[in-house]
Order: sequence, then structure tokens, then C-alpha cells
Amino acid sequence: MLASTVQLTRAARDQGYAVPAVNVFDEVSMRAVVEAAQVAAAPLIVQVSVKTLRSLGTPLVGATFEAVTKDATVPIALHLDHCPDRAVISMVIAAGWSSVLFDASDRDMDDALRETTEVVSQAHAVGVDVESEIENILGVEDGVGSAEARHAYTVEELAKAAEATGADLLAPQLGTSHGAFKTPPKLLPGRVRDLAALVDRPIVLHGGTGLIAEDFQSFIQAGVSKINISTAVKHAYMQSAAQHLDTASRRDKWDPPSLFQDITVAIRVEITDLIEQFGAAGRAHTATR
Repeated sequence: MLASTVQLTRAARDQGYAVPAVNVFDEVSMRAVVEAAQVAAAPLIVQVSVKTLRSLGTPLVGATFEAVTKDATVPIALHLDHCPDRAVISMVIAAGWSSVLFDASDRDMDDALRETTEVVSQAHAVGVDVESEIENILGVEDGVGSAEARHAYTVEELAKAAEATGADLLAPQLGTSHGAFKTPPKLLPGRVRDLAALVDRPIVLHGGTGLIAEDFQSFIQAGVSKINISTAVKHAYMQSAAQHLDTASRRDKWDPPSLFQDITVAIRVEITDLIEQFGAAGRAHTATR
């Protein structure tokens, strides 16, 4: 059974931790992150990018999620990550996923508010939660985003926008960027605190690559309760695969299931460590209260 993204993140906010929201790319990576959550007894949000969705198709992603999570004893939500495409948003809402991130950061304020309100109305009609991004978080992730700041607003403007649209979760610019940092970031946990004082909605941290445990804790203490993970999974996946294939080539032994196992272990180790850093380990039993 799909967990509610907003319910998981509200519980995390109230209890002082963050739910890991992990981008996956296939069955191997999906199983790995679910296994990590199971072992750590942590709530989890499985995320899929538009690029991955278009590659695999909505029916296959949904069927894979159902198969991978059918015996899970921890609450797990299924979420569409950064999506500016209304047609894709509608397709995922119709499929009944837990939530979608409607990325309107490439629109001006009036269009962003109008379209986000429309998406929220459409999603809420069938019980799907909506994460909103109207000011762009720097960096390009799976073909979505921009390396330049296009729209930035005050926390007061973001709070008014949230109230106007009815969005369930908010993804503000917090000084981070998608992908690896090219220069040291100027982190803005104080902006979380200011926004949290104005709105009763979970706040999401995007672009956590390169942050250390103390950085994550400063954001969580300020009010962040969903932290997105993507680049770390890609690195674990591809570096593990590269090492395995190098060894296979030297030994001239080619066994795909062994490759998948090495990738699984690498991702599981990475996600288990982040679950601990976010304070989510052992929280599964209280995550839906």
C-alpha cells in the first residue's frame, strides 16, 4: 500500500528527522533503497525522474514498485520528481502515485501560481499530494532545471503562494544545487526557519550532494523534513558497475546477476548511511502517526 508523502514528512517534521527521498532508475536501484529502508526500519520516499519515467513507462514503474514493496514492513511513498510537463503530471496523477513535484520554476509568478493551483486541484481530487517549486533550485538534474537563477522570491511571497495554491510540500531555494557543487555553497537553514514560521507545510531540501551530517542536521533542526537523494545513488551505481566490469574484463568472467548484486550492495551502503544522518533509522513505526 502506498504511503502518503505529506503524512510521512509531517510526522518527520514533528519528530525532528527527515525522510530520505531517493531517486531510482530501475528495479535494481529500487530494490536496493527499499532493502536499506527495511533494514534500518525507516520510512522512505521512492522518487522517479521524468527522464526515467519516459524511459521505463508509467505502467512498468508502478508494477515494479508494487512488486518490490509488496512485503515491505516500512511505509514507502512513490513520488514523481521535478516535472514541469503538465501531461506527465496528469499521467502520474491518473496512475495514483503518492505525490508529484510540479516544477513551475521556469514560469513567471502569475503562471506558476495559476498552474500549480490547477495541479493541486487535479491531484487532490484523487488523493495525490503535491510538492511545489516556483523559484528554481540551481543545477540540472536528469535534463530538468537551470544553472542560472531565474526566479527568486521572499519567504513571505513563498508563504502567500503556498496558501494560494494549496500545495502540500514546498521546495524553496536553500543555497544548495542539484549535482556536485562547483564552488562551496552558502547554505541557508535560516530561510527554512523563517518559512516554517509562516506556513504549516513540510519543507524539502534539494541538492544535498557534498553536504555533511552537520549540514543536514542544521536543515532538519530548522524544519526540513524531506531530503532528496539522487547524485549519490548515481555515483554508487555507476562506480560499482565500473569496478565490477573492470574485474570481469581482467578475469574474463561475465555474470550479470553478480553485477546487479555489487550495485545493490553499493547503493544500500550509501542509503543506509544517509538514513542514519537524517535521523530516520527506527522511525518506521511512528512515521504514519
